[in-house]
Amino acid sequence: MWVRTLSGMIGAVALLAASFAINNTALAEPFYQSPKKCLECHGDEFKVWEGTKHFKSLRTAHKDKRAKAIAKAVGGNKRMKKNKVCTLCHYTLVQKDAGAKAKAKAGPSCESCHGASSDWLNLHNDYGGPSVTRDDETPEHKAARRQNARDAGMVWSFMRYDIAKNCMSCHGLSREGLDGDTLAKMLGAGHPLNPEFELVRYSQGSVRHRFYPPNVTVNAELSKAGLAEAFVQGQAAKLVSAVSALSRSDDPKYKAAQEKRKADAEAALAAVKSVAEAAALVADPTEANALALVKAIAGKDLSGEVGGLLPDPSTYK
Repeated sequence: MWVRTLSGMIGAVALLAASFAINNTALAEPFYQSPKKCLECHGDEFKVWEGTKHFKSLRTAHKDKRAKAIAKAVGGNKRMKKNKVCTLCHYTLVQKDAGAKAKAKAGPSCESCHGASSDWLNLHNDYGGPSVTRDDETPEHKAARRQNARDAGMVWSFMRYDIAKNCMSCHGLSREGLDGDTLAKMLGAGHPLNPEFELVRYSQGSVRHRFYPPNVTVNAELSKAGLAEAFVQGQAAKLVSAVSALSRSDDPKYKAAQEKRKADAEAALAAVKSVAEAAALVADPTEANALALVKAIAGKDLSGEVGGLLPDPSTYK
């Protein structure tokens, strides 16, 4: 017991030291390393991804009849895979190292949701030493590992609001790097903007990959309470995203879509009567208030309040 405790303490100290080094050294911008890095440990999740539109995007996105017109409208390379605007959302730009040229090697993939892994992958994979397995990791080391990987840019699966933010950035056309002029040109050339995007409908269908103990071979479904919590988290992210997006462009089509997203999120959050933070977020849709709501509803069963708003499973994407 003493040996295991000491081992855990040493491992935690090592993780803290690694994190300190990462956060206090002038490093290059974090970069994507490819979904194949995740395949090494997450085979079941990888198989799910292979059956999604995200996976197929690498070979199909550029074949859309609108693709050439949109690429031409925004300027730059006429090929989607090399156009800086298109690659923001449609592909995973992979680098072998910090100095290598980024290339479109996959459609939206693991790191699109969980963050560029160059700074956090080693932290995520270290259970306390080269010979220590996940089953033998101490609770102290696990807590330190999770926090350090998070500090290095990892979005863990339990950080559903942060994952929703990443979803909204592309599906709500509010990604950093898209200015008002570019957005207007995209929409003018026929680029779609779906204001109806909702987290539960789009995360619990073809892209669902929930393989957790005790049965890590089963792609588990969320409970009704879990779905309700995810729904509210998604609406919080949608509201913050829409309000931020409204200041990006004066394009009428863009503003109308963002106003629709905003109104839908406000209506959904208004149904949450038992948590004061929901009304506070609607009144002042800031990131801080969204995070306060996420914290306030953690573990609560809101299905009695928003259950009627949840999408029918038959409509899952």
